[in-house]
Amino acid sequence: MKIAVDFDGTIVEHKYPEIGEEILFAFQTIKELQKMGHLLILWTYRAGNELEAAVKFCEENGVKFYAINKNYPEEVFDNTISRKINADLFIDDRNIGGFLGWSKIWQLLNPEASVEEEEKKISKKRRGLFGRR
Repeated sequence: MKIAVDFDGTIVEHKYPEIGEEILFAFQTIKELQKMGHLLILWTYRAGNELEAAVKFCEENGVKFYAINKNYPEEVFDNTISRKINADLFIDDRNIGGFLGWSKIWQLLNPEASVEEEEKKISKKRRGLFGRR
């Protein structure tokens, strides 16, 4: 699937134009979705320096998006065509009902996987030397 993901309020807490703290399990879930073969698009209001900072923050956390505010990487902005992204799903805090949280998103996209089992796997990956976080 092609999945459009918002940044502020979805990957990080709202602190625009600054970058907030990561929302729990955001990067881990995004990485797992990418491993499954989904194409993820960063779809955000940010532009210019604020967008560059968000992209850099994601890359520093191990996430490189398929495209950024575009349908595909090579797309050139054309103001005569709608800017709406062609995605199968949108993950955004502005959804009706608000942001579901990354654990719930993972569960909806992987109904056969136990959320508890996935959280245990992710927690183990986050541990440092001697099993401490």
